[in-house]
Amino acid sequence: MRFTTDGLILKEQTIKEKDKLVTVFTRSNGLIRCFVRNARNIKSVLSSSTQPLNYSRLSIYEGRDSYIIDEADSIAMFYELREDLEKLSLANYFCEVCCRMLPDGQPADELLSLILNSLYVLLNTDKHPLLIKSVFELRFMGVSGFMPDILCCCECGDYEAEKMYFLLNESKLICSRCYKSGDACPLSRCALMGLRTALLTDPKRLFAFELEGESLYQLADCAEKFLLTHSEQPFPSLLLYKDIRNMN
Repeated sequence: MRFTTDGLILKEQTIKEKDKLVTVFTRSNGLIRCFVRNARNIKSVLSSSTQPLNYSRLSIYEGRDSYIIDEADSIAMFYELREDLEKLSLANYFCEVCCRMLPDGQPADELLSLILNSLYVLLNTDKHPLLIKSVFELRFMGVSGFMPDILCCCECGDYEAEKMYFLLNESKLICSRCYKSGDACPLSRCALMGLRTALLTDPKRLFAFELEGESLYQLADCAEKFLLTHSEQPFPSLLLYKDIRNMN
């Protein structure tokens, strides 16, 4: 059986001398792993279009036990990300989150659009990488079934106190008056606005806001800890990104 779909190449692994195995986030089949024969030969027509961070139109043969890509045409390459180590490491982190947290073989069109839009904004705008990272993490978690309760304080119902806290384990908001203890991230009013926008706004307007200063760092801290708390696994690419960002 053969089918055609669009897909983002997330990861590649060398098989023998000239072949490779790629992890692909496809629009029709979700996360799948495909063999690409002779792809490590620089003369191969499949060489560039099946590299990581390439979004391609793929012709895939589905065998009894495996998938094989036999045709691939690039739609968007995101190649220029390789010219900036910080942006490249952040893009690789987005890919690793998808590889580790998406179930195999289940279409997730909204999440595919999310990573594609995140890569586009990272490459083509001057938005702060921490803002792009925060929006990706929060939206990914919300769409993946970890949507937190961010309407109001879980104790008194206050919609927007001067300072709110996000309870990481309970995935709830609590105002500074009601907060007593627990693993929580403080949020200013601006950071709270960013949290709600990332989780609730229309996908087309997902990156149509700005944050700076302490509010940006509060949102970034909250988003990262929220993902790590509920994924319960390490992400080596995140550590690399943070090392590179600290050097910069």
